[in-house]
Amino acid sequence: MVELTANEKENYLNELIELLKIPSISADSAFAKDVEAAAAWVASALEKAGAEKVEIVPTPGYPIVYGEKIIDPNLPTVLVYGHYDVQPPDPLELWDSPAFEPVIKTTPLHPDGAIFARGACDDKGQMYMHIKAFEWMMKHNQLHCNVKFMIEGEEEVGSDNLEGFIREHKDRLTSDVILISDTGMISNEQPSITTGLRGLSYMEVTVTGPNRDLHSGLYGGAVANPINILAQMIASLQDEQQRITIPGFYDKVLELSKEERAEMAKAPFDLEDYKKSIGLSDIHGEEGYTTSERQSIRPTLDVNGIWGGYTGEGAKTVIPSKAHAKISMRLVPNQNWEEIGQLFEKHFQSIAPKSVHVEVTTHHGGTPYVTPIDNIGYRAAHKAYATSFGVEPFPQRGGGSIPIVPLFEEVLGVKSVLMGFGLDTDAIHSPNEHFGLFNFYKGIETIPLFYKNYAALAKE
Repeated sequence: MVELTANEKENYLNELIELLKIPSISADSAFAKDVEAAAAWVASALEKAGAEKVEIVPTPGYPIVYGEKIIDPNLPTVLVYGHYDVQPPDPLELWDSPAFEPVIKTTPLHPDGAIFARGACDDKGQMYMHIKAFEWMMKHNQLHCNVKFMIEGEEEVGSDNLEGFIREHKDRLTSDVILISDTGMISNEQPSITTGLRGLSYMEVTVTGPNRDLHSGLYGGAVANPINILAQMIASLQDEQQRITIPGFYDKVLELSKEERAEMAKAPFDLEDYKKSIGLSDIHGEEGYTTSERQSIRPTLDVNGIWGGYTGEGAKTVIPSKAHAKISMRLVPNQNWEEIGQLFEKHFQSIAPKSVHVEVTTHHGGTPYVTPIDNIGYRAAHKAYATSFGVEPFPQRGGGSIPIVPLFEEVLGVKSVLMGFGLDTDAIHSPNEHFGLFNFYKGIETIPLFYKNYAALAKE
């Protein structure tokens, strides 16, 4: 067992707070210097922890931070992946405290306290667990594997430049397993290991009507209103059973067997607690599937933002010239994100009336990923959780996407292990994002056990 001292916990937390103060928002160019500052901060932390050959590697976008510690070329090598960029904090008015001024507060789920800040869980807190676990292993002479770190700054905007980096530095990144903590677990009492990720196809649409905003009294009823048309088009993308109506969308969806779904159902899930945690009186989703299945093994289509016309204070009676929406589709195994994007564009164009013009833009996407539970990486993680928590972890399909994970396997030829320590209630991508102190420390205590177990299993 690994047990952190009170002094170690205090130091590690204070360091994380400093990292969380940096507004490294990769989606907004106004924060470019802050993203660069976060990269420099992570590089410094790696050097302090004992990593060698630490480098801030430039890319056409934001840099990738690399570092390594090779203790014996004959030992297995673990490649740690994480990201230092964060989502925009908007809407700011819904935060109980400023997004980049971290505070510690207790909650019913986190009686020992949780740190509230943008990036606390996704992914600064979880990424930093690995650096601190590495530091702890170095300090206590418990590093049983070689380790390499690859920390990027563009995960929240599609990791556009990471593929070029790994292809260019394929030899440098040679490893036996990739270790990632950008996922979650069932609860603090019942750990789980994510064994699958959904893919993603992210689109933006613009509907244009008249060549300028028009007076709604003079023109209302005589010309198409782009916002009305866009709303109708979006509404038609799902039927009454909440199935997506795009032709060909489900053609390649991998359907799980009754036996596989029965195994999934064994994982603890309280529907009433789920609804209560997000303030809902009822659930909603594709007919014929449970809530757990809907958010993990089924594809989805969601509007992430919609705008147009006048949204300021007071009234302005106009028919807007344009209306816009951002739409994301989460995908499951066998669906190709580029193909789905093409199907979406073809369908969206086809349902537009002649009274408007439609433009469709593909932003980014990623391939679904499933990792087997019979390889030594998963087995090492399973044993680490069981030892640390005192409870056997469940394998669990995740609903989110990490688009670069399938590429790791394609280019580097190794499997990824997704050791997440966040909770679904941590409000990632939302106001009041937080990460439990228990989870932060438990991650640091569990990760060294993975290295120990992996080294032992590799010898068998």
